[in-house]
Amino acid sequence: MAKIKFPFTLGVASGEPAPDGVIIWTRLAPDPLNGGGMPASAFDVRWEVAEDDRFAKLTASGTTRAQPSGAHSVHVKVTGLRPASVYFYRFRADGHTSRVGRTKTAPAPASTAPLKIAVASCQRYEHGHFTAYKHLVADDPDVVLHLGDYIYEYGKPAVAEPGRYVRPLKDSTAACTTLNAYRERYALYRLDPDLQAAHAAAPWITIPDDHEVVNNYGGRTGDPKRRKAAYQANAEHLPYRVKPAGDAMQYYRRRTFGAVLDLLVADARQYRVAGDILGPAQTTWLLDRLKTSTARWTVLAQALFFAPRNPPSADAWDAYPQSRRKVLDAAPENFVVLSGDVHNAWAARLDRGVEFVVTSISSAPPAVRDDALERNPHLAFFDGRRGYLVAHASMEEFTVDYRAVPYVDRPGAPVSTAASFRAVGNKLERIDL
Repeated sequence: MAKIKFPFTLGVASGEPAPDGVIIWTRLAPDPLNGGGMPASAFDVRWEVAEDDRFAKLTASGTTRAQPSGAHSVHVKVTGLRPASVYFYRFRADGHTSRVGRTKTAPAPASTAPLKIAVASCQRYEHGHFTAYKHLVADDPDVVLHLGDYIYEYGKPAVAEPGRYVRPLKDSTAACTTLNAYRERYALYRLDPDLQAAHAAAPWITIPDDHEVVNNYGGRTGDPKRRKAAYQANAEHLPYRVKPAGDAMQYYRRRTFGAVLDLLVADARQYRVAGDILGPAQTTWLLDRLKTSTARWTVLAQALFFAPRNPPSADAWDAYPQSRRKVLDAAPENFVVLSGDVHNAWAARLDRGVEFVVTSISSAPPAVRDDALERNPHLAFFDGRRGYLVAHASMEEFTVDYRAVPYVDRPGAPVSTAASFRAVGNKLERIDL
């Protein structure tokens, strides 16, 4: 068999950190925008985890098989690691070696060590450069939380909107409906150097929103074949611990970070039924976790705007007030909601707890009324720039820095802190003024 070309074009990633291990990921794709460029056969992939980036102190290693049925992606569950520790990892295949990735395990259950979480969402390729990720890497988070719209399924528009078509798609690009189309879209995004660097710098925890499948989808409506293809491609390109089951995938899960933070990741798309944004099974799961959480901070991470808004949104928790009420009634003290989706940064006071809404990495924002804060007195902050946020959690406090870049229509944007807040019960204290 002829030697394959360099296969690690899409980089490496790690995710789902636990106190004793992580998932490490790569995909063999010598020609990523042309079906991957791999033979229709399985390939051995060697993986290595070490305490140093030169791999002199090897901690774990092994060989796995990259199967053509999974786009030659590999997800290795690495165990036996120390809590709250930095490790380095790499892959080898057919004489080639990947870039080195850096990851970090979660703290031990009783740990009171502080935690830094970077939060991102909504990165439409055509709308601009992913420069925010370059700054996110420099902020050195312990973990990255991505709240959805990792890709956008749209095809090339017949008429491009001014300022919203910075990085054009190929002329032949249609909306994603098939497995091969979704795979190619993920490959296009994963070729971005800033996104690759962010994946290589820290472990990620991700939850899809709608554009990983189709705009504004919810529940079990729509084409099951398309949904199956979308979930499979999503799972093939991100470091999850679970796999799809046909046209479904259980994304909701819990991740703990010592005694400091209990992270509850919820899926606000897949299980919707009339009057219930989460569906019965996920609602029961979430309410049980909220009622039994003992961490200093209990954080609900999901894609959609949680707080009420005037005017209300039909594609947010506003359309499911009973679901929102159940969550707030079950929420413990020191409750925080992290949300995305709306391409702008917001901060909100809730009946119990607070909400921090992250802006988009590159996706263009919708128009916002000039009197939005006046009409919504529980909303404490708005910023319309692209960027991300950095949350700092400790036994003493939970603070958030809203990080903003002034433009994405060209590379090289600087970053600044638009605002910083401290959560105090259901109040927000501005701490950067």
